[in-house]
Amino acid sequence: MAIKFPVQKTKMFKKEEITKKWYVVDASGKTLGRLASRIAIVLMGKHKPEYTPHVDTGDYVIVVNADKVVLTGKKLDQKFYYRHSGYPGGLKMISARQMLQKHPERLIYLAVKRMLPKTALGRKMLKKLKVYASPDHPHSAQKPESLEI
Repeated sequence: MAIKFPVQKTKMFKKEEITKKWYVVDASGKTLGRLASRIAIVLMGKHKPEYTPHVDTGDYVIVVNADKVVLTGKKLDQKFYYRHSGYPGGLKMISARQMLQKHPERLIYLAVKRMLPKTALGRKMLKKLKVYASPDHPHSAQKPESLEI
């Protein structure tokens, strides 16, 4: 005689059932990769018990002081960011040091972007990331909470 166990179904949440919060992260003195991985988890919603893989359950993240992020070792001079115009000889490269000086927001944005899913849902999650080089941000009306990393 076979024993029957009760079937427990995992609750799949719909986008209407999800409440989104706003968080502020201070990047000053934080290591880039560790900061980006924690931000990616919050954007995906994996920190919540109602995480559903096919629904955007994540929260909004505001990163301030992006110009004070830290790269360990020799990454400032040995790490390069590449882009290509599509034409022959159109490869452009910029070191992490130059990127940190010229576009510190882009440094964090790219690190987080590459940790998110490469799908339409991942692109939607990335729109909830707001990065600023200074300690000021225009999202005070959303009453963001501080997120310690």
